[in-house]
Order: sequence, then C-alpha cells, then structure tokens
Amino acid sequence: MQKRPVQAGRPAGATTFDAELAQAFGAAVRALRSGQGMAQEALAHRAGIERSHMGKIERGEHIPSLPLIFKIAAALECGATDLMAATEAQLGSAAA
Repeated sequence: MQKRPVQAGRPAGATTFDAELAQAFGAAVRALRSGQGMAQEALAHRAGIERSHMGKIERGEHIPSLPLIFKIAAALECGATDLMAATEAQLGSAAA
C-alpha cells in the first residue's frame, strides 16, 4: 500500500478568513497603537514584520497567525489577552 504525499496548505475551497473578525482585530491594534502615540512603522519594527504587513492587519485585510498576535501584543507592551479583549470590544461595538 502506497502512502499519499502530504500536500501543504488547505484543501481547495476551504477558507478561514473572517472579515468581521479581521477588521475588529485591526481596529483594536490601531486603537492601542494610537493610544500610545506610536507610529505604525515603529510597531511593525518592534513586532519584526514589514510596515505594509502591519497596515494590512490594521485595515482588516489579513488575519495574523497566533505567534504574530503574541509578537504584536509584546510590541504594544500588553498581553495577548488584553489584545483579544480589545478585539472583543470592537466586535461588540460593531454589532451595536
């Protein structure tokens, strides 16, 4: 019996992108960053990513991976739980 090769990536047609969640997370990041008077470029540098990638995250065009969420939280000098709480608050205000 032959083993099938493992293919990287998701199956065709599968999607994990949730626009509402991505926008809420981005708005939370932007609010925390702006509240600290930090430039987007400075946050991106602290998190170890490109400024353009941070812009996509803040605009809700990209949902970051779990390790990147922790890096962004550290760069904002807050916990990942604080970042998630801010995201939940954004989701709540979007639903209202």
